[in-house]
Amino acid sequence: MERTEMYRTTQSRRSLRDHSPDDPVPELFVWSSAVQAFALASEEVKKEATQSKNLEKSDISRRHDIDLKEIVFVIQSQSNSFHAKTAEQLKNSILKQSASLAQELPQVLLLHELSKQEGAWTILPLLPHFSVTYSRNSSWIFFCEEETRIQVPKLLETLRRYDPSKEWFLGKALHDEESTIIHHYAFSENPSVFKYPDFAAGWALSLPLVNKLTKRLKREALKSDFTIDLKHEIALYIWDKGDGPALTPVPELCTDSVDARCATTGHSSLPLCVSTGRKLPCTPK
Repeated sequence: MERTEMYRTTQSRRSLRDHSPDDPVPELFVWSSAVQAFALASEEVKKEATQSKNLEKSDISRRHDIDLKEIVFVIQSQSNSFHAKTAEQLKNSILKQSASLAQELPQVLLLHELSKQEGAWTILPLLPHFSVTYSRNSSWIFFCEEETRIQVPKLLETLRRYDPSKEWFLGKALHDEESTIIHHYAFSENPSVFKYPDFAAGWALSLPLVNKLTKRLKREALKSDFTIDLKHEIALYIWDKGDGPALTPVPELCTDSVDARCATTGHSSLPLCVSTGRKLPCTPK
């Protein structure tokens, strides 16, 4: 192989010497060779870049290919019989859908059963428990209300878009149109800039974020037991004046509309009553 290349090089040199200085052929030859060399080099660069991208995509796909067992579902349930029954129905639905996917079943927790922890309903006091119990084998804590309807396969597909090794706060975004007293007039100059999750659509925390929040909770106790609007206060705590992540809006987490892309929808079977001066029978919604 080396001899052949040397022969070609020698022949080229001889060919160049055989032409007169006024002959344009040598210049054309050199120019043509340079173009070919550049083209080959460019092709190699493209090939290496493509291989690099393919490896990167493969790595991302592998890293995000979570199983259902890596999701811990937390239903924000209440202890009275009506709410507990509704929460149990949702739990059974999640487990039934999971079984049909032939995967190891996920953990499904009812918040009212974790209420031994003081202030458990406000969720933040439970984060250390979640960190210790689930950080080794889980990727996500997914919270939802009793009335949330979940399409488990679509939810799994949705969560796979996000790298579970990073800090994520996911949900359907709500914002204030104007500053309000219940939110302590936060972001009064531009209330719509701050997003907080609609609990009815479900919301999720990645375990790295849960672990980070747990460290903060150990360093400094929660400032107040007084809660007015939990979803807004949780978002504020996670955001931590810009030191933590803001809510990432996820279009597949839905409430009102039933869209083919929705992984969750809001639903209420609570009786709907009209407030008047007289007692009127309630009509189911």
